Amino acid sequence: MTMGVLEIIFGIVLLLFSIAIILVVLLQEGHQHQLGAITGGADTFLSKNKARSIDAFLSRWTKFIALGFFVLVIVMNIIMYFTK
Repeated sequence: MTMGVLEIIFGIVLLLFSIAIILVVLLQEGHQHQLGAITGGADTFLSKNKARSIDAFLSRWTKFIALGFFVLVIVMNIIMYFTK
């Protein structure tokens, strides 16, 4: 496998990780949506728990994708540094 092909494969995987982390972060709700309770922004018990479970799921995946992104970048830099 030549170095050019390896760079393209790492680049594509890095691009996929980048898009995934952007999407997961954008899908999360802001933490300030609860501040409008005085003006009628109160949620029911079921909607609060549903939002928490979805936010917890997205938060967990954000951590995994970010960790994978950073590990991939470090591995790419190590490979590129030692192969030149």
